[in-house]
Amino acid sequence: MQLYIDCPCTSFPRSFARDFKETYHYPPPSTIYGMLLSLIGEENLDQHWGVKLAIGIVGADPPISRILRKQRHHKFSKNRLGTYSTSKFSKPNHHELLTDVQVVVKVDSSEENAPLKLVDRLAIALTTPQQISRFGGLSLGESWALVNGVRPYRDNDGSIRWLIKDNRGLISLPIWIDRQSSQGTFQRFRLGNEFEDHCWVRIPQLTVPTPRSRPSAARRS
Repeated sequence: MQLYIDCPCTSFPRSFARDFKETYHYPPPSTIYGMLLSLIGEENLDQHWGVKLAIGIVGADPPISRILRKQRHHKFSKNRLGTYSTSKFSKPNHHELLTDVQVVVKVDSSEENAPLKLVDRLAIALTTPQQISRFGGLSLGESWALVNGVRPYRDNDGSIRWLIKDNRGLISLPIWIDRQSSQGTFQRFRLGNEFEDHCWVRIPQLTVPTPRSRPSAARRS
């Protein structure tokens, strides 16, 4: 399956970004995986681990814009909203945005363990959406970054530059992020005009099962 995703404006904040929210220039595999789960209405991040994704950029790199907005930095500032003391809890916050993002995603479910593969559920969502149950808007990145649409890729959509795994590449993107510890697994990429096997990124199991503790000596006796 090869999907075309059109998003007019989005941001993929870097993991180390603080007051200046820099964005990755390309959609991370972890973000693409989360968007596909949202499309089919799946809330369990582990449901389709093992799926392989390949990500391509249509056309030129999306242009980057920088905006300035006000952000509150005090944990009690929400309780003081509307009072004279609110302003001292606010400070400027710079945010990078990407515009006119056009992405192509290939999906390979051959290594999944799920009884109903992600590629099959995506086909259902695109052809008979009344069969799926989901809520909210479909976003690429942060919740405000709504997509214009998702559909199968067409040849006239434009040429594709693929993200290719390369340990010496200059593009570093997260494969997945642990929501509890905010730590993640990263992969380096380079851009190439031809699709190859190194384009595939396998989504790992996000939740490591806790091993069962062995019975104590008192219980065995």
